[in-house]
Amino acid sequence: MSTTSQLSGFYTLSSTERLERIARQADLTAEETQALAGALGLTLPHADAMVENVIGMYTLPLGIATNFSINGRDVLVPMVIEEPSVIAGASLAAKLARAGGGFVATADAPVMIGQIQLVDVPDPHASKVEILAHKEALLAAANQVDPVLVKLGGGARDVQVHLLDTAPTMVIVHLLYDVRDAMGANAVNTACERLAPQLAALSGGRALLRILSNLADQRLAYAKVAIPEAALAFADFSGADVAHGIEQAAAFAAADPYRAATHNKGIMNGIDAVVLATGNDWRAIEAGAHAYAARGGRYTALSTWRRDGRGALVGTLELPLALGIVGGATRVHPTARVALKIMGVQTARELVEIVISVGLAQNLAALRALATEGIQRGHMSLHARQVALAAGATGADINRVAEAMIAQGTIRPDIAEKLLRS
Repeated sequence: MSTTSQLSGFYTLSSTERLERIARQADLTAEETQALAGALGLTLPHADAMVENVIGMYTLPLGIATNFSINGRDVLVPMVIEEPSVIAGASLAAKLARAGGGFVATADAPVMIGQIQLVDVPDPHASKVEILAHKEALLAAANQVDPVLVKLGGGARDVQVHLLDTAPTMVIVHLLYDVRDAMGANAVNTACERLAPQLAALSGGRALLRILSNLADQRLAYAKVAIPEAALAFADFSGADVAHGIEQAAAFAAADPYRAATHNKGIMNGIDAVVLATGNDWRAIEAGAHAYAARGGRYTALSTWRRDGRGALVGTLELPLALGIVGGATRVHPTARVALKIMGVQTARELVEIVISVGLAQNLAALRALATEGIQRGHMSLHARQVALAAGATGADINRVAEAMIAQGTIRPDIAEKLLRS
């Protein structure tokens, strides 16, 4: 594999030429290349085995974000998304990040939380003591669920007991379970089911819900980037002004939940696109991220951006990321397998480090645009192509109509139709 993610002129190539270049660089087989092209992707029988009442497939564009350097390694990042400007923004931000050495990312051990709800417990406080006194036996029982996972270094790590201030008091048992390279839902849920009868007997109550939590706050990911202010300069904007604007925009998001919701949505634009490309559960990631943003009792920004006083803008991002590279759609979907190969991912932790870095890059791109020329200039330029396409433009007319709308400063379906007729 080539070691660079800096693909000069990549944007100017046709989609076919881009695919050929990525196929060469990632050493893709003919079958893997055809999966990306849609010829040998997910089939109807595959889809029928994945979900219910299947009648067909729904496809989305898969693009490549370039320029990423993560923990000293260059990575080409597949992203699946329908929104224009996201992949371009991530690639631009990754290029800016290279001026400061790229992204540094790490992740906690892949420990998920399973919850067993105990109700109708006669003495909740006494039951807590009784359950914790049998912790080792409970952990041993949980580890019998998946001996292969235990052999690989995973399995049950801890049992915690929480008393909820409800009427009557609920006893909630948390099973902390290391799922290694899996997302972990099936393993955790099965372990919770296994422990439920034993916990009911220990508490004298009744086990009700037995399910993992998508607030995977034992499985956090972290990314950091430090960009020299000089590298942020463009057009009439000085690097210092851009850095100051991004810092102020981040402070706005930290203080105001209305702004924080959109700020975090921009982060998730990048994260979800890679999660979807690799066949992971983007809904679980969304739920965990937004719950984590409100963990202090008030919804706030997931990222921070501050000038360090030494001429650099420093950004950080922290959120739960429960991702896997084994099991589920990550192995069933042909294109998801190819996406992992393009990134050169060998472990779930490597995937997490890439995804958290893309989220921080996407955040940087959005804040840079917002704090300078405004989000609409770049976004609407890319959106114009979609409007032209929806109006019926084909071939060279797509760009001709888009460029005409941009020149007029008005991008609307009726304008596109009028230009197309003329």
